[in-house]
Amino acid sequence: MDEAELLKRSGGPVTRGRLARELRALGLGAGDVVMFHTQMSAIGYVAGGPQTLIGALGDVVGEHGTLMVTCGWNDAPPYEWTTDWPEEWQDALRAEHPAYDPDLSEADHNNGRLPEALRRWPGAVRSRHPDASFAALGAAAEALMADHPWDDPHGPDSPLARLVAQDGRVLLLGAPLDSLTLLHHAEALADAPGKRFVDYEQPVLEGGERVWRRFHDIDSSDGAFDYSSVVPDGVWPFEVIARDLLATGKGVRGLVGAAESHLFEARDVVEFGVAWMEEKLR
Repeated sequence: MDEAELLKRSGGPVTRGRLARELRALGLGAGDVVMFHTQMSAIGYVAGGPQTLIGALGDVVGEHGTLMVTCGWNDAPPYEWTTDWPEEWQDALRAEHPAYDPDLSEADHNNGRLPEALRRWPGAVRSRHPDASFAALGAAAEALMADHPWDDPHGPDSPLARLVAQDGRVLLLGAPLDSLTLLHHAEALADAPGKRFVDYEQPVLEGGERVWRRFHDIDSSDGAFDYSSVVPDGVWPFEVIARDLLATGKGVRGLVGAAESHLFEARDVVEFGVAWMEEKLR
């Protein structure tokens, strides 16, 4: 979408001040710990791009608040390299693939521009887990990111669990409902049959040395459960769960720029998600 179309969509430039006003009108406030997901094009023409958006979010939550994003690792080795690749290729990868480095490794491009911009922001803290890394900026950043568990990185004591414990919030800023990453934490906690797991290897730095570490996690790529009996074909289950949550009256909707946006309490998302999974997937 070109600049003229974006300007038309948002009725003029979406400035830092306008963003801050509309975020406050949505319900975001000073001191909030908020994980956000953004689709920039949905907002319209954001004057200054990610810098403006992160600045506006910081203006609203203030010095006692915290911003959080999901990063992942854009250049991580593919899961299938140890099973599908010829031995010669595996040997080459094992010998020379760079280790995940929280300071240098790019956030997954599939998550948009904002995670990469925030994790590079002065003072930002990124978690140590290569595949499921998060980043945070603000007063609670260290507490949220510290010692991200190597195994079960979406489960207890993960940055997602700590977001809930801090009475955090989740903001979908023009992002679709299916981007509600916090529901992976609900998947990790839910006691329902057929939970799917993955095991994989990735290189990390330990004591300044590159080592290959094995990880165990829920299947966050294809879904930790088979939702086919309760979710229509072609629909990501998180969208269905989020719509059902909104139908209970939890969460608020509003416009930020031209974007339909949603603000949820993190605890509501997880409690509802766990209950939904345990009821629907029995």
